[in-house]
Amino acid sequence: MTVVGEKPEPAALLATVGIRTIRFLTAVRSVVMPVVRILWRALWPVLRVVTAAGWLVLGLAVVAILLSAVFGWQEFTYLGLVMLAALVLCGVFLFGRASYGVLVELNPRRVVVGERAMGRMVVTNTGSRGLGPTRMELPVGRGLAEFQLPSMAPREEHEELFAVPTNRRAVIVAGPAESVRGDQLGMLRRALKWAEAVDLFVHPRTVRLAPSAAGLVRDLEGQVSTKITNNDIAFHALRPYVPGDDRRNVHWRTSARIGQLMVRQFEETRRSQVTMIHATRSDLYASDEEFELAISVTASIAAQVIRDGVQMNIVSESGVWRTQTVTAMLDASCRIEPVGRLYPSVRDFARERTRRLPSPSVVMTIGGSNMTTAEYRSVETLFGSDTSQVAFHVVDGAQPKIASVAGLTVITVGSLGDLSRLVRGLG
Repeated sequence: MTVVGEKPEPAALLATVGIRTIRFLTAVRSVVMPVVRILWRALWPVLRVVTAAGWLVLGLAVVAILLSAVFGWQEFTYLGLVMLAALVLCGVFLFGRASYGVLVELNPRRVVVGERAMGRMVVTNTGSRGLGPTRMELPVGRGLAEFQLPSMAPREEHEELFAVPTNRRAVIVAGPAESVRGDQLGMLRRALKWAEAVDLFVHPRTVRLAPSAAGLVRDLEGQVSTKITNNDIAFHALRPYVPGDDRRNVHWRTSARIGQLMVRQFEETRRSQVTMIHATRSDLYASDEEFELAISVTASIAAQVIRDGVQMNIVSESGVWRTQTVTAMLDASCRIEPVGRLYPSVRDFARERTRRLPSPSVVMTIGGSNMTTAEYRSVETLFGSDTSQVAFHVVDGAQPKIASVAGLTVITVGSLGDLSRLVRGLG
């Protein structure tokens, strides 16, 4: 209850002041921020030409001039003016036109780890006047290739060749190419992009397997299921005709004998549907080499399954791989990297990534040496008893073997060269 004439309590007064202050700052921010954005857009093209060294020189110049103004030291005045003059002179090197046509090519666009990949950059003077020497920079993966271009007459072409390192599986981006103008001291730098980036896919090493993955996937006339359908191959039984049934399925001989229309029922057959579950959690692998071996195992099996024309899906923590063609699958494998614990368990990951996929007839689970048998079996419980399941336990350098653990086939792969023999033995 508030009594007229009483002074407000300090807490209420502070709350009121705080609310008014917040409102004032919000209003100021709503007015100032659009102005700041406009100024930033206008000034950024100018500010970005100054390198870290340029900002350092400018800062030292300002400090020297301030010291000179405060203490009257003429030496600092001279030093500050010299630094500012140096920045102004460096700005002269930024001016100049450029009319380049740049083509970046990689040959080939797809290689296997360790194979040689070469690149070519063709620069053309597309203008009507000659161009002076300049520097062209081309990012290649994590590296940077620098080329010194000579003076070029109108319509003249200049070609540069470069090698692309392919010692590890990856998607290497080459480009975009940039022409660079700047001073020799590196204080100012103006770069213009002239070509789009080009991707080089470094595929994992794979081995060729026998057709039908050496017996892992059998798909001659389809696999018979227990689901009853009105139209298929495997005959099941006869039932009375109901309106809407296809008259082509009427069994006329039986219908004539019993005096009632009878139609055929069938057991549904289905094409083999393969689902490969590739765990990429980093703590499931003992080393990077073991992780790469697991990628190679998955890619080798998937490539053969796709060649056999069997429907398949591959999932990892990062999502579903593209498997329309062998090339698309190998391209997708180039982007797979070790990840942290995105899901509470391997089972949770497998359930989340496969729940929207078609019901599989064959499930293959691939993991590293630190993935336990219990984790493989936890994935097994996600699928029905009519689903064939195989676990690939990738242990770098281990002896190859095939074992059965409570009905689950576990294949231990120690090197990529053992895969073909192991799969052939399983078949």
